[in-house]
Formats: sequence, C-alpha cells, structure tokens
Amino acid sequence: MYHAMSSDASATAGVTLTPGLVRRVWQFAHHYRARVFWFLGIVVVESLLGLAPPLVIKTIIDHAVPNQDLGQVTTLAVIMVAVAFANAGLSMVERWLSATVGEGLIYDLRAALFDHVQRQPITFFTRTQTGALVSRMNNDVIGAQRAVTGTLGTVVSNVVTLVTTLAAMAILEWRLTGLSLLLLPIFLLPAKRVGRRLSGITREGFDLNASMNATMTERFGVSGALLVKLFGRHDDEAVSFSDRAGRVRDIGVRSAMYSRTFIVALTMVGAVGTAVIYLIGGRLVISGGITIGTLVALGVFVAQIYTPLTSLTNARVDLMTAFVSFDRVFEVLDAPNPITDREGATELVDPVGRIQLDHVTFSYPTGAESSVVSLESAAQALAPDTGSGPVLRDIDVEIEPGQLIALVGPSGAGKTTISQLLPRLYDVTQGAVRIDGHDVRDLTLDSLRAAIGVVSQDPHLFHESVADNLRYAKPAATLAELEAAARAARIHDVIAGLPDGYDTVVGERGYRLSGGEKQRLAIARMLLKDPAIVILDEATSSLDSENEAAVQEALAHALAGRTSLVIAHRLSTITDADRILVLDEGRLVEQGRHQDLLAAGGLYADLYRTLVRGDLLGA
Repeated sequence: MYHAMSSDASATAGVTLTPGLVRRVWQFAHHYRARVFWFLGIVVVESLLGLAPPLVIKTIIDHAVPNQDLGQVTTLAVIMVAVAFANAGLSMVERWLSATVGEGLIYDLRAALFDHVQRQPITFFTRTQTGALVSRMNNDVIGAQRAVTGTLGTVVSNVVTLVTTLAAMAILEWRLTGLSLLLLPIFLLPAKRVGRRLSGITREGFDLNASMNATMTERFGVSGALLVKLFGRHDDEAVSFSDRAGRVRDIGVRSAMYSRTFIVALTMVGAVGTAVIYLIGGRLVISGGITIGTLVALGVFVAQIYTPLTSLTNARVDLMTAFVSFDRVFEVLDAPNPITDREGATELVDPVGRIQLDHVTFSYPTGAESSVVSLESAAQALAPDTGSGPVLRDIDVEIEPGQLIALVGPSGAGKTTISQLLPRLYDVTQGAVRIDGHDVRDLTLDSLRAAIGVVSQDPHLFHESVADNLRYAKPAATLAELEAAARAARIHDVIAGLPDGYDTVVGERGYRLSGGEKQRLAIARMLLKDPAIVILDEATSSLDSENEAAVQEALAHALAGRTSLVIAHRLSTITDADRILVLDEGRLVEQGRHQDLLAAGGLYADLYRTLVRGDLLGA
C-alpha cells in the first residue's frame, strides 16, 4: 500500500506504453514464459481460494450450527484447514516462481548490459557518467524485473480478488455491496493527496541519499581522502555530510508520519465500512432480510475490497513506471557500437609488427554517434555537438618490424590519437591503418589487440593482488611465468619484499605502489602478454630520475625485438629512436633520425631545445 500510495505519476510523464515495447519485453523474457503463466495462474487460484473462508463461516453459522450437525461442522472446519494449507503451499510455489523468474531476469539483463557496455568504443566512456551507468545496471534492472513479477502479479491478484469478492458480495446482498463502495471516495481522495506529498518526499529522500553516496564515494577513495587531508577540510566535510544526513533523517520522520496517516485512514475506513455493514446488515437480519451467516461473510468481504481498490487506482502508474525501467535498459542495449568485427573478419596470425598508416585522416565521433544522451551530464547533453574537425590529416607512414619509433610534437598534435587507432579504440575517418598488410578493420578485435601491448603514463591497476593484476594479461600464467616477467621488468625484488609477495593487494588504482613501481608492474603485465607491437604513451614523463632509470632499464628488455611506438618527453627515448615522427596540428611535418632533424632546424629542433632546458631544470 505504501508503494501504491507513493507511486510517482510524474516519473512516467510523456511515456507511452507502446505495443513494440511490450512485445520486446515479452520477447526478452521468453525463457521464463511458462513460469510466468504458472505464476499468474497460481495468483488467480490464491485469489479464488480467498473467497472460501467467509463462505465456509457463513455455512457454519447458517446451517451447521442451527441444525446441530456436528459432522458438517467438522467437515467445514477441515475444509478451512485444507484451504489454509493449500494457500500456504501455493504461496511457496508462487514465491519460488517469482524468485526464479525475477532473479533470472535480473541476471539476463545485467549480463547483457555489462557485455554490451564494456564492448562500447572508448568515446562512449569519455561522455558517460559512471554513476548514471551503474544506476542502469542496478536500479533500472531491478525495476524491470519488478514489472514482470511484482507489478504484473499484484495487478492480476488485485483484479481477480476485487472482481470475485464483489461478485460474491453482490450475490449475497447487492444493497450492502453498493453501500460499501460508496465509502471508498471518502478514503481515496485524501489518500491521493497524501500520496502525492509522500511521493515528493520519497523523491527528495532518494536525491539526498544519492548525494550522500556520491560524497562518500569521492571522499573515501584514495585520491579524495588525500585531497581532504592535504587541504585540512575534515571539519567542513563532516559539517556538510551531517547537514545532508540530517535532512535525510527529517525526511524519514515526515515519510513515516505520512505513511502512518495513510494506514490509519485505511484502517478507519475499513472499520467504518465494517460498522456500516453490521449496522445496516444487522437491521436486515432482524427484519429477516438476510441471515446472520451472510452478514458475517459480508463483514469479512468488505474488509478485503479496500486494499485492491486503492492499489488499482495506481495500477497504470505502477505498470508505466516498471516499463520505464525496461525502456531505459533497452536504451543502453540499443546504443550503437561501430567498433565491431566485420563479417568474415580474419585472425591476425603470428604478427611480426609491420605498421602502415595509409593516408590516415581522423575526426572524433560526435556524441550522437557514440553515446546515450540520458547517460551524459545535463550540461553536456544540452550543448551542441558538431564535432571537433580532423585531429589527424593525411598521415602516411610505414614502420618496419622491430623499429623503435618516437612520436613528438606539441600538446594536441595527435600523438596519442595515432596510438589509439592501432588497436581500434577508434576507426579512421579516411585512409587505413594496416598491421602486417591487413587493414585493422578486417581483423578480429581479439587477435588485433592480442598483438598490441600498451603502457600508459598512469597505468591502471585493479584493487586485487599483484598476481591477479599480472594474470589479467594471461589468466593461465604460472607463478614461474609471473616471476620471469617481473624479473624482466625489474620489479620482482619489490614484489618479493611486499607483506604477502605476489598475493599482496595493491590497493585502489595501485596506490600502495609508487609511480615507478606501478610502471614496472605494467611493463611486466605487458611482457606476459608478449605482443608484437608495444605502445608507450609518455610512460616515464612523471617519474623522478631514479625511478625513470629503473623503468628505462625494464623498457630496454621489453622493447627488444618488438615494433615500438613511443610518445615521450624524455630525451633518452627520443635520441635512441630508429625514426622520429614530428606532428603538428594533426599533420606529419617532419620525420627522420635525431641528428638529421636537429640539423634541419625545423619544429623538432625547437622542441628538442625546449626538452633540453626542461631536463636541465629537472636535474
């Protein structure tokens, strides 16, 4: 009743329950159709069995007792017990069917959503609010499940209970039945008003709880906790959180009082209705119009009709709200994914690492092409998105197997973008990216990405053990293989010195490790993958000299015999490169070896002099 009372009609404003949506929901639940039918059938049977006790009581009062028929009394008592046991058994079966259908549907929806979302292109994640996406995985999936088992079953049960109860009452005494219905508006009108108020309070409480959760998520993360401590804002944070928690407390009190008001009103109407039935019915009994048993049965029935009647006044809103959840889930499932395997895509077998950028031009996709508007922030969703224009323009380069290529250029020149086109995090707008002569769009994503290893400036580590983070590259790797990769990355001694060795949990985002240690662990993970092509995206730019030396030593082993693309601001990597590609505003403006480019006196020479000054200042 509380749910029915607080149902929010505004949440479904503008939503249409189309046949297409209903049909798709039914198709999605096709594995459970037989169980749904059994579930609804049992609900109907339970509603019908609910008529039995009042009618049995009527028979006992009107026939068995006056006739002093002990056998009939016994039989009717056994019938009542049998009905109770039957209801109990059916209730258990109904709950099992409801649970298996509901939990199975939650599983199917979550599994489908997770699989679809994690395959989305990287642009999807750069535009999507993580909290909104997690909400779809939790709240909306549960809401969708409730549509099939909770709301549907409740509506069917209420309809059957109401129809059968009113029919039984009308057969027993139609005048008292009509009188009991006249009392309903006295309850419904104030209940709807209280319900609207309770709905607003409930929404406000949800918003405040969401705000508290967001605050806790940000402040309890390592980065947030560190920021609070460094700025000494503990007291301010405590006051701010206490204020929100206090408002949630006050809303909880108001909500409790409104809901209790509703329950009291329902109880009062039921009591008044029962009293009126006995008042008028008692007069009819005295005048001989009805029997005592009929009066008692009507008294029981009248108490049973107010709950389903009240619930059914919100049935449309309940159904629409539940189907809105399905609609929101399908909205994510329908999000386009342009980065998929083409039909007939081939495996990249035994890659050697030859790379060709064949007149590549690239523009980042717009939001309409790569995201779901309702998952973006409000400001982002309202802002016009006409695209940013080309960030790479006619890049034409061939890289031989085993070469070390350095990508340099001003910020925003397109260096990282090139590195993202190789593993198909994005697809080119014009031209082609080829690996070993194959257009990457003609290769399977699994085989393409298995051939490429990436170590970024801030490598991501999961809040798991060192071994688990390493095995993300090779799940079946033995401890000996882990140690071999760690030794090659010059990180084994550090791991061995940790409290639990390779079983030590590294902390959220690897915060228990230093920057250099995380880099070397990422290099070890890449070595376990054993790729033909390695991409280093400014992997040493934020390290001090000591850590950089350790990482460079690890990289020297990691890059041996592999085609390598290095985006770097440190001189050592640049000067040792087989070739340097100089980018400016998305164009390849120079390429060659270090000494040749210095002698040319172009953009590279200017950048190099800036790097020299930076290194000298850093030293």
